[in-house]
Parts: sequence; structure tokens; C-alpha cells
Amino acid sequence: MRRRFFCLENKNMGATAIATALSALVLGQEAPAIAHVAMPEAELSAAVRSYEIPPGSIAFALNRLADATGAQLVYKSRLTRDLTTRGLSGAFTLEDALDRLLAGTGIGYRLARDGRSVAIVLAQNQTVRNDAGAVPLPPIDIAAERERALRAATRHADGPFTPIGATQISGETLDARRPDASDAAQLLYGAPGVDLYEAGGVSRLPALHGLADDRIKILLGGAEITSACANHMNPPLSYIDPSNVGKIEVLSGVTPVSKGGDSIAGTISVEPKPPIFANPRVAAPGLVPSIAPGVIASGSVSGFFRSSNSGFGVSGTANVATEHFSLLYNGGYTRGSDYHSGDNGPKVLSTGFISENHSATLAYQNDGHLFTLRGGYQNIPYQGFVNQRMDMTYNRGYSVDAGYEGAFEWGKLEARAFWHHTAHKMGFLYDKQPANMPMNASGTDYGYLVKAAIPIDASNLLRIGNEFHGYHLNDWWPPIVGSMMMGPGTYWNINGGQRDRIGTFAEWEAKWAPQWTTVLGVRNDIVWMSTGDASAYDPRNPIPMGMMGMSNPDATAARAFNARSHARTDVNFDMTALLRYQADETSAYELGYSRKTRSPNLYERYVFGVGGMASSMIGWFGDANGYVGNPDLKPEVAHTVSFTAAWRDPVDHDWEAKATPYFSYVENFIDADRVGGFADKNGSWFPILQFRNHKAELYGFDLSGRAKLYEAADVGRFTLSSVIGYVYGENLDRGDGLYHIMPLNARFALEHKLGGWSSAVELQLVDSKTHVSTARNELRTPSYGLVNLRTSYEWDAFRIDLGVTNVADVRYYSPLGGFDYADYKKTSMPGAVPGPGRSYYAGMTVKF
Repeated sequence: MRRRFFCLENKNMGATAIATALSALVLGQEAPAIAHVAMPEAELSAAVRSYEIPPGSIAFALNRLADATGAQLVYKSRLTRDLTTRGLSGAFTLEDALDRLLAGTGIGYRLARDGRSVAIVLAQNQTVRNDAGAVPLPPIDIAAERERALRAATRHADGPFTPIGATQISGETLDARRPDASDAAQLLYGAPGVDLYEAGGVSRLPALHGLADDRIKILLGGAEITSACANHMNPPLSYIDPSNVGKIEVLSGVTPVSKGGDSIAGTISVEPKPPIFANPRVAAPGLVPSIAPGVIASGSVSGFFRSSNSGFGVSGTANVATEHFSLLYNGGYTRGSDYHSGDNGPKVLSTGFISENHSATLAYQNDGHLFTLRGGYQNIPYQGFVNQRMDMTYNRGYSVDAGYEGAFEWGKLEARAFWHHTAHKMGFLYDKQPANMPMNASGTDYGYLVKAAIPIDASNLLRIGNEFHGYHLNDWWPPIVGSMMMGPGTYWNINGGQRDRIGTFAEWEAKWAPQWTTVLGVRNDIVWMSTGDASAYDPRNPIPMGMMGMSNPDATAARAFNARSHARTDVNFDMTALLRYQADETSAYELGYSRKTRSPNLYERYVFGVGGMASSMIGWFGDANGYVGNPDLKPEVAHTVSFTAAWRDPVDHDWEAKATPYFSYVENFIDADRVGGFADKNGSWFPILQFRNHKAELYGFDLSGRAKLYEAADVGRFTLSSVIGYVYGENLDRGDGLYHIMPLNARFALEHKLGGWSSAVELQLVDSKTHVSTARNELRTPSYGLVNLRTSYEWDAFRIDLGVTNVADVRYYSPLGGFDYADYKKTSMPGAVPGPGRSYYAGMTVKF
């Protein structure tokens, strides 16, 4: 029998891999032998550990897994020949980790006890042709099989059922995007169904299938953060540095009720980097050095530079841990000046910013239970907004959240509590001066989440949960001494605004046959909203000015608003139904329907000012128009139907493709109708719009795919990937286009990998925007195409990234860029916001 010592071929193998190979040499075995450690099976399978295993060879990944857990690894070397895995990032039980690493490989496993040690025994699944010569797994008695099936069902309880159309962004993909991302929202570029409203340098607003901002459930480590700003300059994704993002999950369209309520577009869940724990039973793997018996320390330092806006930044991560305790720190600082437009164009004013974020996480894990306590701090001294009348002049954020995850005999339990406070100021940066109009806001989010996943039997899983999200907001504009229009008192835009929501859900996942799975969920959310009395700068209308008077419509509007009851209660019901058919290992199909509901935010219901100056300070749309609230708004109700077909190569993972057509009909869609207008100092007329309910529809499709073109040992691997998206949105009541809908667009990337090198050429194509919202004077934009280049090289503890965006220095206008107010204020010429011109960037990361 020919002997193979494949473990010795890996330069980064750990203690388990070395012992395995030596045992094969001594015993004359083709299959790796085992490195013995004394660890009870129950402890090994239930313990939650953090893993950072990159995509690549399945053999290498399994060795990393064995090193991290101290488990034995037994399999024939030919079994894993030429197989790859997508890797693993996050905290999982051993069985969770194995399921994810082995998904789609045709390899099965079982845990076997040998004295005081536990072995992971791998073999070919009985349902897959045995081309590698591996033997099937030994038969298991019925009682054991039932227990294993229950454990398998419980393993899926770490997160709700994930639709086929969902997108996971982690690992190597995040590493490639970070050097050119000033905010976490930019990490979403290229995800099917995702577009971005351009705003400040670290405050872009994501849109899913044409629905943006508050219509999306955005979670940061499970916590909800509300934008405490009349212009939404501090959205949730601005509170985490890109360097601290460990994983992103995007669910657009039909979303399980367990993944969020009070939203109609979908869910974006961003998980910070998880803490890493030590394993004193084995040597620490890879770049995780031991600094004391049973104690490890690791970390990284990164820096980048971008030429277009002279931007630069630094970030760092440090982790110190024992087997049970871990302390993780992450910090990032980034700044940029006004960027330059394409075609050697001028600076685009009001696009500079500074941002810093810090977070620290203390974690404890033992016997399948994980506790975390995280604190965060943000400081944004200033941030320009090219498409807003105001700029951010101060933003401080403070957050604390605590979490628990535990595995029990009956299932899994997850609990979380959070608190976040924002102190925010708006004013005018140098591009928009001379002017003075301070606007302050203070917002506090707090709440909890408790959910459980309970396997009823081998084929049925029940998820139940309850959550509470409270939000308190004050928004006031201090008077300006000597000003007739902005004084003598304080303008109270939102006075003691309160928005509390309590939600309860139940979700049933059933596997009727190996090919058929259904998910049915129902949810109830009750939303209580109220606010105190409003007040204008001056309660008089008109304001006396000698023999004449100056009109002050905001004073009359405040009296009318205060005469009404402000309390509102919405009782909302959601439901989701998903049917999945797994035809074979190559193809899967999923049909879904959802009824999702969202109540208005505090600004949509309660801002009262109707004058040109006051109303133009309201609005997160980047159109320079004025907006007025409406206490009579009803919650939005979206009925969405989507179908996803997915195909893939289950053996070599050389290709995959997805297609998702969708349709949404929205009752009580919150759009805006014209109720007046104003002419500003530059002589242009802008409409004043009030938020009102309408009927609307949106439909479109997402196409995505990836295919290996060529691979050879001496030239590497070439892969072509693509994402194509289209969405159409219309207000059915007035036949008008919905605002900020992205036209047909596509991204194509030719990627190359050879050893430590990874490079790509990307082509981005965007069609002209002609279907617009006439009610909001939305601007049309021409079509354009951009070429981007990037390359990176990684070796040992170093990584270098280089790239060029907009290689041809094309002058273009993003369809979601909005109105260029900064340039208009200077030149009186209205127009769309130009995108960045050619920009070179470079980044370096050092791990220790």
C-alpha cells in the first residue's frame, strides 16, 4: 500500500497535524492517525469556540480546526484530495464548525470515543459516489441516530433559517474591500440587491431592492441604533469601523420573522470580530503566540492611503485570552478631505470628514455557554454633506451591550441587552459658510432580545422570541443672538419624543423530506409613539418689525400641532412563508411570501415646521427640498413575493449562479406630496412636501454568478464573477416614480489567484436614470462605466493591498448621489453630485 504524508506538506500545520503525520509514518497507515488529548465528548461537542479559518484546502482547514479544539482527526488522505472549503469565521460549537466546513464536499463525520480522547472520524457520505476509496461511516443504531438528528436540528438554532438569496460577506471578501472603504456601508458594494444612497464620507445609507434607511432592519452585534438626526447623518452603519467587521449577512425581500420586525425591506446584520479563546490542551495555531501558560495574545495593525481625497487611516486589533476568558480591543481612525471629481475635475465640496471608533469586548465561555460584554465609543468631529443644507459638526456615540448564547439539552437560548446614546450637532463647515444655524439632537436607544430554538423532533424546529426596543429623542435648535428669524427662543423640533416597540414571534421550520423544507412564521409588534409640545423660535405670527410684520408660519403650525393629541399606538402583524426544494446537490429553488410592517419614525410623524427655512432642515434624501411631518401617518405594509433559483458545482465549487425575481406591493407607503414651496437666496424654487401614505409597487431581479475560467499550477486560478440588478418603483396613486431607485446596473470582475497573490479587474456599468420622482424634482443622470483594479499579496504575518478606482478618470454622476447643494450654494447652478475621479489606494496589515 502506497503511503501518503500529506500533512507534512503544509507549512502552517499545527500540533495535531504533525502528530497525525508521524503516527502514519510509524504505523504505516494511509489515513492520518490521532493526537490524543483528554477531553470529554460532551464538553468538546458543546463548547463554543472562535474560529478564523480562511477559504482554501479542506485538509488545511480540518487541521486548523483540530488544532483549535484538541480533537483527534481520522480520515484517509485521498478523501480530501482537491476539495476546498469556504472557510469559517466566528464562534461555533464543534459540530457547527464541521457542518459549515464540510458543506457541499460530500464528506460526513461522526464523533468517536477512544479511551479519554475524542476523534472526528471522516468518510464519504453514503449518498455520494465513493471515488476516493473511502469507506462509509459505520452504521449507528436508531436511538443514536435520533439523538444525532436532534443535535443537528439544534445546531441550526444558532441563527434563523437563511433564505437561499441571502448574502454572507466575511473572510477574504472583507479583507479585499477594507482598504478602499471609509465606512462599513461600503463593504456592501457588490452584494446582490444592495445599493447605497451617497451621503457623508462615513454615513452612506444602504437600500435593499429600492427601499432604504429605516425600512431596513440594521443590527450591529444584535443591537439596534436609530439615527438621531433630522437628516440621518449618523445612521447605524456609521458606528462601526470597517476594520472591526467580522461578518455581514444581507437578507433582502422575503425575510424570516425571527430576523427582524418593524421593517419592510429586509435585514442587514453586522457582527463585530469575535473574541478568540485559548486552548491549553494543544499548541496555539498559526499567528496566535502564547505569552504565558494557558494565555495567548494576538492582534493586527493596518494602515491605508487614498489619493482622491488625500484620505488615510489606521486601525488595530488586540486579543488576550485564556481558555475561558477573552479580552478584545478594536480601534480605527480615518480622515479625508474633499475628493476630486473625474476628468481632472475640481474638488467636490463638503465631502471631507474625520471619524474614530473604539470598542472593547470581554467574553467568557465554558461548557457550551458564551457571555459577552461590549463597550463602544465614537467621535466624529466633523463630516461634510455635499447633498444637504447642513453639515455634521459634532457626533459622540456611547454604547454598551451584553449577550449570552447557550446550548442546552432542549435547544439553544440567546439573550441580549443594549444601550446606546448619541450626542449630535449640525451646522455649517467652511464650504457652506458664512452662515450660522446650530441644530442639536440627543438620542438614546435601549432594549433587549430573548429567543430560543427548540427542536421538537428530527424534522421540526420551533423558534420563539421576544424583544423590546425603546428610543428617546430630543431635537432642538438654539437661538442666535440678534437674529430676527432664529430667536429669541429655542426651536423645539422634537421635544421628548418617544418610540417604544415590543415584538413577539414564533417560527416553525419543518423538513418534510430530504428535498423539501418549509418555514412559517408569525410576528406581532406593538409600537407606542408620542412627543411633547413643539415651539417655533418666536411664538408670534407675524413678528412685528416696526410698521410692518414678518410672516412666521411655524408659530401657527406649532399651535395647531400642540392642540392635537400626540400619542399613537400601532398594532402590527407580520407573517412569512418559505418553501424550499433541494432538487439535488447541484440545484435548489425557493419560493417565498411575506407580509412585513413598519411604523413611521419620529421625524415622519412629528416634525411640524411648514416654513421654507424650517422644513428645508428636515430630510435624509439629499434633494435640498423641505419636509413636514404628519401625525396621521399609518404604518407601511409590504406584501412581497420572491423566487430564487440557485445552481452550483457541489464537488469542485468551480461555478455557482443565482437568480431572484421579486415583486412588492406596499400599502400606506410613506411618500411625500407637495404642500408648498420656497425660493432660496440663490433664486431657485424648491418644493415643500408632507409625508403621506400612498400605494406603491416595486419589482425587479437580482442575478449573480461565479465561474472558474482556467486553473494551472504555474499560472494560478482565473475566475469570472458578476452581479446584475434591476428595480422599478412607482407611486400607484399619482403614477410617479419612487425616489432614489437605482437603474439597471451590473458589476463584472475577473479575478486571479496564485499563491499569496490575489488580483482583480472590475467593470461597473450603470444605465441612465430616467424614471424619477417628479414630486421631488429628482435629477436624471446619464449612464456610465467604470474600471477598477486591485491586487494584494499576503505572506506570513503581512498583507499589502494596492488598487486604482475609476481608472479612466470618468466624470460620472451616481443615480443615488442627490442634489449638489454645496456647489449650488457657491455657483447658483443646480446639478447632480459628481462621483470621485481616479483614485489610487494602498494598504498594509501586520499580524502578530
